[in-house]
Amino acid sequence: MTGARRTAWAGGVAALVLSSCMSPGAADDEARFARERERLVARDLRGEGIRDERVLAAIGAVKRHEFVPLELRAQAYVDRPLPIGDGQTISQPYVVALMSERLAVRPGDKVLEVGTGSGYQAAVLAQLGCRVFSVEILPELADSARQRLHRLGYDVAVRAGDGYFGWPEEAPFDGIIITAATPQVPEALVGQLREGGRIVLPLGGDDGQRLVVGTRTATGLKLEDVGGVAFVPMTGEVRRK
Repeated sequence: MTGARRTAWAGGVAALVLSSCMSPGAADDEARFARERERLVARDLRGEGIRDERVLAAIGAVKRHEFVPLELRAQAYVDRPLPIGDGQTISQPYVVALMSERLAVRPGDKVLEVGTGSGYQAAVLAQLGCRVFSVEILPELADSARQRLHRLGYDVAVRAGDGYFGWPEEAPFDGIIITAATPQVPEALVGQLREGGRIVLPLGGDDGQRLVVGTRTATGLKLEDVGGVAFVPMTGEVRRK
């Protein structure tokens, strides 16, 4: 990844408040999860090179255990991807932090996410103050992510569809993030990115993937290679090109 960082693996609001109506067991769980988030941020994110304090704070605030299956909650703050069903995964926290950091968003920025998954990456972007529009190709995942994000208080627009085509009626976007590997940068998405905006995505296929950051300029897209990654493949129209 960067420096001596191991190859990263991937699959997508408020501070902790313990309600007085919580059972003692639930309150204990929330307190334990909060401690585990603190350790994750200190050891696996800050300790491995994530420097953006806003990103670190966002990861520390978003309850990742709410975005994984119940039977996997005990592993929610281990720095690795976890299955969420339908052959999909929730990304490794380090990867979410790295992609968010490289997207370099600011509060109020309009961001398109391709590949909602369970909604975790979208929640982190919303925690950063972005206006998030997320597209998920699997309708069941889109529905469950929409409901989860709403329940947790994140104002994220989610719709089912092929993210290859983006969300043209909401363009232009200040940033675009793709959470599945694509063999090429979708032209439609570049066209929906404002000049000076960034797109972060895993580029490649079975023979290897690289995390790249593209900045849209007046003459095209300037690409920067960040490092090796391994994501689930993007499906849909991109595979027919």
